[in-house]
Amino acid sequence: MDVVFTPELTVCGIDELPGHGTRNVTHVLSIIDPDYPELEAFLAYGTHHRTTLRFHDIIAAAPERVMPHPDHTQEILRFGTDFHARQDAKGPSHLLVHCHMGVSRSTAAMLTLMAQANPDEPAESLFARLVAIRPQAWPNSQMVGFADEQLSRKGDLTAALRRHYGRQIKSRPQFTEWMTTLGRDAELKMAILD
Repeated sequence: MDVVFTPELTVCGIDELPGHGTRNVTHVLSIIDPDYPELEAFLAYGTHHRTTLRFHDIIAAAPERVMPHPDHTQEILRFGTDFHARQDAKGPSHLLVHCHMGVSRSTAAMLTLMAQANPDEPAESLFARLVAIRPQAWPNSQMVGFADEQLSRKGDLTAALRRHYGRQIKSRPQFTEWMTTLGRDAELKMAILD
């Protein structure tokens, strides 16, 4: 009987990357701002497959800023397809997704990858697993919307995101101030508060 390995999933920010250098990371999805320099932390990692995407963590167009775009989500899904194709049945894999803080872009990307790998899993379950991986998750709403459409989820990821935002505001009230400061009031208005 073949042993099936479940990949280890990690979400983090740039400052946390050095701490994962010895954790046998096999695949990295790196999401950074367009003008950010290459990250030296990966020099300490063993052999791994890495894709880097460059766009800002915004939800509305702004001068000299690169919005998340459906093409970015397509790249995330291509990365996911490659990840699943390259997983070695003889050994475990470790997928690490990061952005600057490990809160918004990276959690939206991880949610996208989990939804891609588990097309029949309810969105609420995916969000529960995401919070278990990264409790401070506040996925970028634009990215989740693109994933919802490209994965043909018929709005269930976005509906679950609204409930997730409500739970995060309730358990982490500082998100209200943070998102207001970042100009992301639209996400606060999306929240469904229980």
